Amino acid sequence: MLLPVPSPRRAPGFLAAGLALVLGACGSGAVPTTFDLTALPGAARSGAARRSIVVAEPVGLQPFEADRIIVREPGGAVSYLGGGQWADRLPRLVQTRLIQSLENANRLKSVSRPGDKVAADTVLITELRAFDINAGTREAVVDLSAKLIQESTGTVVAAKVFQARVPVAGVTAPVAANGLDRALSLVLADMVRWINAGG
Repeated sequence: MLLPVPSPRRAPGFLAAGLALVLGACGSGAVPTTFDLTALPGAARSGAARRSIVVAEPVGLQPFEADRIIVREPGGAVSYLGGGQWADRLPRLVQTRLIQSLENANRLKSVSRPGDKVAADTVLITELRAFDINAGTREAVVDLSAKLIQESTGTVVAAKVFQARVPVAGVTAPVAANGLDRALSLVLADMVRWINAGG
């Protein structure tokens, strides 16, 4: 069952109560299945590690701030997919898997979060432009823009948009989560190569 994304203008308490009522009406009121995203596997180190990078949490529109799986209808309407949720808020989950993927690649001196207080040469700023199931084309769509910023000067060193689209067999929570995980893996692979090459 698709759940409409609540309007951000309503009070948070009303939204939580309304969402609970809608979830309860979806058959049994069962707790949604929790799905995770995967990082890229490890790789042998090749060459000397010279750079340190800080990976900021991705920013995005309000629907991406939640832990819900999003479906985009042909007319442009956005809904939450009932029966499934991510293991964490989507931006934080994507940030964690990106950090792990960069660490697993063994090409950088260090990879950290802004709050880690680790000196870094470069800051990676990303934006979640799409992370949803396109119901019209039956595709899992992941679209991230990225900027590499020199820490000492605040200068944008490089910028690029990374996109992946993976066909999905249907619009159910397990199929959607698997498709989005595969699409994210393609994006992460491209991003890691780009970052390790210096942008």
